[in-house]
Amino acid sequence: MSQYQRLLLIINPLLRESAAINHAAALAKASGARLHILALIPSLDGLSLLETGNRSQAREAFLEEHRQTLEARAVNLRGRRIEVTTEVEWAADVEQRILDHVKAYGPDLLIKEIEQVSALRRAFYTPLDWQLLRDCPVPVYLVGGSGYVLPRKVLAAVEVSDIESADNSLNEQIIRQASALAIQCDAELHLLYACDISAAYLADMGGLPLAELTRSLREDLQKSFLRLAGQFGVASSQRHFVEGRPVTVLSEFADEQHVDVIVMGRVRNRGLSKWLGSTTEHILYQVPCCVLAV
Repeated sequence: MSQYQRLLLIINPLLRESAAINHAAALAKASGARLHILALIPSLDGLSLLETGNRSQAREAFLEEHRQTLEARAVNLRGRRIEVTTEVEWAADVEQRILDHVKAYGPDLLIKEIEQVSALRRAFYTPLDWQLLRDCPVPVYLVGGSGYVLPRKVLAAVEVSDIESADNSLNEQIIRQASALAIQCDAELHLLYACDISAAYLADMGGLPLAELTRSLREDLQKSFLRLAGQFGVASSQRHFVEGRPVTVLSEFADEQHVDVIVMGRVRNRGLSKWLGSTTEHILYQVPCCVLAV
């Protein structure tokens, strides 16, 4: 049985045509899942200025126009034997409406196109995609890049610096989700750990020269990584232990190796990441591909 039975796609019909529709449809087709497309229109305070008649009638006419447009797209998808339903509604609080629908629909995956937000804007408010990564109870598939709509290369990004902690449970979730996606889409599965050994990380370790400490720590991390890869049967040629900062390593690797989806973990509202953003959150604006956060 497929790991995906229900997919929930979120779009904003006021924006340009969403590439996420093609990605969601391809995944639904490959997995045999039911696809529900929810179009949320942010409340338009200025709509009343354009009305010549009754406000409620104008709002309903506005919605109906978008319902018909979306339904026409759904008819084409049904012609490809994809089971799809559609819904269009206003949303005063977009995140809350998404979470309400997730609770009501019970999807295996929430799909949405990445909204590009500048660093300056992120300094003043939390982007919707970040909010969903922190609050959504199901895996979030954020569509970005311009690669294949159905993944051909899936990369699981793991963290092995504390393999005995809860992070190891998260690693297992990441790898299982990535492996299942790769099997579903007949894609290659790759495993990567970005090894970031900094002087700050080693500051409290005394007694040995820094170079020796660095080498010893690197060897321990590599052993943990290889043990994890072996546990899940990842081929040797598809294991990647790369030194550097995670965001830089992942973005460069994804670009050079033509990765279609990076599967990563989420850290919800922990410490400074609540305000500054986690690696998974920042990677959204750096990588030329999709991100699946578990």
